[in-house]
Amino acid sequence: MKFTLPPSNHVYMSQMHADHDLISSPATAPIGDNHSIPAMRTRFIHAAALFLIIVPSLGLAGCGGTASSQKSDPGAGNGGGGGGGTGGQNTPCNGITPGPVASLNGFLPFPTGNPWNQDISSAAVDPNSTAMIHFIGSSIGLHPDFGSGQYQGSTLGIPYVVVTGSQAPEGIHFTAYGDESDPGPMPVPSNAPIEGYPNPGAGDRHVLVVDNRNCFLYELDSSYPNGDGSWNADSAAVWDLQNGEQRPWTWTSADAAGLPIFPGLIRYDEVAAGKIQHAIRFTLQHSRAAMVPPASHWAANSTDALAAPMGMRLRLKADYDISAFSANDQVILTALKRYGMIMADNGSSMFLSGTPDERWDNDDLHQLSQVQASDFEVVQMNPVYTASNLPQGSAPDIGSFTASPASSSAGSNVTLSWQATGGSYFIVAPGVGALREDSVTVAPTQTTTYTLYVTNQYGRSTATVTVTVP
Repeated sequence: MKFTLPPSNHVYMSQMHADHDLISSPATAPIGDNHSIPAMRTRFIHAAALFLIIVPSLGLAGCGGTASSQKSDPGAGNGGGGGGGTGGQNTPCNGITPGPVASLNGFLPFPTGNPWNQDISSAAVDPNSTAMIHFIGSSIGLHPDFGSGQYQGSTLGIPYVVVTGSQAPEGIHFTAYGDESDPGPMPVPSNAPIEGYPNPGAGDRHVLVVDNRNCFLYELDSSYPNGDGSWNADSAAVWDLQNGEQRPWTWTSADAAGLPIFPGLIRYDEVAAGKIQHAIRFTLQHSRAAMVPPASHWAANSTDALAAPMGMRLRLKADYDISAFSANDQVILTALKRYGMIMADNGSSMFLSGTPDERWDNDDLHQLSQVQASDFEVVQMNPVYTASNLPQGSAPDIGSFTASPASSSAGSNVTLSWQATGGSYFIVAPGVGALREDSVTVAPTQTTTYTLYVTNQYGRSTATVTVTVP
């Protein structure tokens, strides 16, 4: 079936406070102080979307059994099923250290050809670069929106946690954007750090989880844990760290641009190692109803033609002298010359995203505020998608989805198999989650209807099969 996705009607708006300072925060303010225009987003949605959308019984107990995908050995190497595959380097995914804000030990999310990891140092400059930089505010300085310590009881930056294959999948109950979310279940620990912890407040409340066995990334926003281990979230997305799929056009994610957050964060472990090998996530105050791949969603709060489309990339000019900066700051600035920074959300202008870490030197990071917007240039944007030229294509085709046997005793193994074309990734619910394979073994303890979700950049197709347990 051919179709064109309609433009998204979701709108994200920053909330401006009276103490907003567009130039930079005072030297005495914490590096991660983003209270002037927080990155939290207010979304306007259809009334129908206000109903609570619940993915039923996604925990293992609730689904009436267990599941195991037919995956290769997690140490087997690149591609395939297990988490031994690599991202953009030869470091295996299962070499990532488990725990909160843990070291990736050299693992680079997504392949080297993914837009996040592309060297754009020689890419052409956009013809409107000068005017767009002027619209942003030429004298606005960089602001690292991360650091050590806390501000008003909240840590500075966006945290993540690395889990192993032993982490049980949990249900995700959607409170806003279930129609544009991946349904789960997802291996999100009940104590996963929420952005702003230990007092996350009512901000974006992002939760990022890296599964180092299966090499998937899970991201939630407006996240609230429940007593039974499940989570409430506005939206959630799963990302294949070995392949880096494109989300359906006009679909949001935990970020306004429909992008993953994790690969764009500045992490202390990579700065200490002397090299950042990816683009950096940043925010701007204004954006228009347009997007540049790999962004899949816009969140317009401006009609000005010079306002940034989501996904716009800025690059630090090659002749900008970084020699007077510290070694750590030079690592960041070098990455901004080679990979640039990708506009991913509405918020305070020129705010760089990173992880909270007690090893950051906030005073040192603050030196980056000397670098102004005028020291950057807009990398040529082509294509730029708007409501008038959205890409067209076919959603995945599911040829079959079967259970063998279709009826079994409680707790017995059943193989779910499918044939699908045109899909970027698979999800089976309840109780299974994201997969690369075309089959999975489940052990239902009661009659259960399983749903297969197959997604690509043009949409999602579904199929169901019921396993009867007498």
